[in-house]
Amino acid sequence: MNQEMSNKEIAYKGVMVADGYERIDGQSAFHSQVKKMTIGKPTCKENENEKIAVQIWREDEDGELYIETELPIHQVLDMMIFFTQTLRHFREAYRLPAIYDAENPEVARIDVQGGSVSVAVDISNEEIDEDLQEFSQALIDLGDLTGERLQVLMKIMEELSC
Repeated sequence: MNQEMSNKEIAYKGVMVADGYERIDGQSAFHSQVKKMTIGKPTCKENENEKIAVQIWREDEDGELYIETELPIHQVLDMMIFFTQTLRHFREAYRLPAIYDAENPEVARIDVQGGSVSVAVDISNEEIDEDLQEFSQALIDLGDLTGERLQVLMKIMEELSC
């Protein structure tokens, strides 16, 4: 068992499971160490006040499963919002000379819970121009993997009438 997680764990109480995740784990499909994802009551002490969390389970060298990562459900959703805002920026970024406006690096705002957070190009990165080019190419290269998942997500969101 992962020593770091074992020090933080509280009792696992999963509600839903996506077993066999290694078969669809992106470019690692069919040889991934990530074996399943679960949703349920948080297992980590730092999340014990949350109501729902997502866990990612890996297999160690002995074949035992352990929770590698756990995120409260709102952080999973926040990551998706952050990612889709990033995709939206890169869809139109080719029109900008350096894929971003150096004078205004903010590309979006995420407004939730009465507050907001900026989504911006990280201009503190000294190699931002090269890294943006590589990231843009990576988004293109991963287009099939992300596009298919976004289509599935959109279909589910439509069915939920969100």
